[in-house]
Amino acid sequence: MTRYQLPRALLQQTFEHFRRCGRGCAECQVLWLSSWTRPEAICEVVHPEHDGHIGGFTLHDRWLDTFWRRLGRDNMGVRIQVHTHPGAAFHSPTDDAYPIVHTPGFLSLVVPNFALGPVSFDRAYLTEIQPNGRWQSAVIHERMQLI
Repeated sequence: MTRYQLPRALLQQTFEHFRRCGRGCAECQVLWLSSWTRPEAICEVVHPEHDGHIGGFTLHDRWLDTFWRRLGRDNMGVRIQVHTHPGAAFHSPTDDAYPIVHTPGFLSLVVPNFALGPVSFDRAYLTEIQPNGRWQSAVIHERMQLI
């Protein structure tokens, strides 16, 4: 089980993207990346091109195609997808069905209240894809360390 190291500056950057993009009224997503040589060390926040609304978001297909090629070229991988919800943080059936990565061990973090609260993991929800393809909640501080 990997415990990811996340620089505090990247958590701050994540919340800035959410607040600027979602404006307190639409869901937003970012992706946390790391290299394949140091997969546990999150080193980049990517804000996908997407259309957001109060109950979800849709990634732009053309952006996604370009993004996958960039990951291969740069020897990087998506480790954790992070997105907002309008109220409480949980993983919805849509979240379960459409992760950006479908590999067991992949993590999805949901931030409540469109990320308008403190820049922290307070009231956030983390879940992980299991070998059977189902999602199971995970303990944030066991899987992520702020550095």
